[in-house]
Amino acid sequence: MSATAAPSRTVANPSPTLAWSVLVTLYIVWGTTYLGIAKVNASIPPLVGAAARFLIAGSLLYAFRRVRTGARPTVRQWRSTAVVGIFLLFGGNALVALAEQTVPTGIVALIIALVPIWLALIDRVILRSSPPGWRTIVGLAAGFGGAALLVGGSAAGDVPIGGMLVAVTASICWAAGSMYARGASLPDDALMASGMQQIMGGLVIASVALMSGQFGDLHLDQVTRSSWLGLLYLIVVGSFVGFSCYLWLLRHVRTSLVSTYAYVNPVVAVTLGIVVLDESLTLRILVAGAVILGSVALIVSSGGVHRTDHHARGGEDASGGEDASGGEERWPEVESELPFEGGGRAEQRLLAQDGPGELDPDREPG
Repeated sequence: MSATAAPSRTVANPSPTLAWSVLVTLYIVWGTTYLGIAKVNASIPPLVGAAARFLIAGSLLYAFRRVRTGARPTVRQWRSTAVVGIFLLFGGNALVALAEQTVPTGIVALIIALVPIWLALIDRVILRSSPPGWRTIVGLAAGFGGAALLVGGSAAGDVPIGGMLVAVTASICWAAGSMYARGASLPDDALMASGMQQIMGGLVIASVALMSGQFGDLHLDQVTRSSWLGLLYLIVVGSFVGFSCYLWLLRHVRTSLVSTYAYVNPVVAVTLGIVVLDESLTLRILVAGAVILGSVALIVSSGGVHRTDHHARGGEDASGGEDASGGEERWPEVESELPFEGGGRAEQRLLAQDGPGELDPDREPG
């Protein structure tokens, strides 16, 4: 059943210079979070650092939007944000922090780049919401081949297999949580929804940290200055600046262009890992990374700069699959759930206020 379009409101297109400036900012901000996590892990237990980050950022964000909007989330919405927070923040971000204890930040970032591939697999192959086109099929095959090559490095003794599997689990959890968030009952306000997700996810992370004894391993007098600065960076820049840039981009540029962060961020993370953390770059990692990012580029098709607010999307066949010109249709359900620092159905609703664009509210298969 197709979604009903909301009354259209004109959104002025920004200049290409402004759009690219914000997009590059997002590349840098979310690409540097892996380095920030590594700095925090240096003297703060990973789950403790993740819990502090999300509880502080989420509480501030929720309080700000609560005062500004006066909205009162329902119990059902809190339950939904709890589920999303468990999958995205505990299963996703917290596991990334754990993985970075033994796995170089660049490799973790490359594994997280698999998220769009997992989304395509779940959405188009398992749930069969749309028939996969040739780009999706080739992208899936190449992506898993690159992942196998990357994980195979642990068998050669390059990287501990346990840490690699934790990172892979994090990418799967993020994809699963994103799929759940598409149909979850979340607040219309995207920033409030993000704050609630961070609060609930942070509480779960803190509980696991407490049960696993990580709070006992925290010694405040031994926490280094770089760890405190890393935590502050993740809260202010990673959570606030990055998410604000992401929301602005969703409202003003094509979703496919916003989604390019999924294969640019790992390049930033790998570069910083080599320059700042003195991590090594082997030929296996270089080849595997190129294969993975190339497969993501196939699945997340790129286009122009500005959003195109028309329901037919350039003559695509409304029945799904490939359009009349033979090109593969880009299904918004997959593209709408890519961010690894926050996201979900609330962003789709926010976009729907301006009419049916690149991200329509969810529709049932067929």
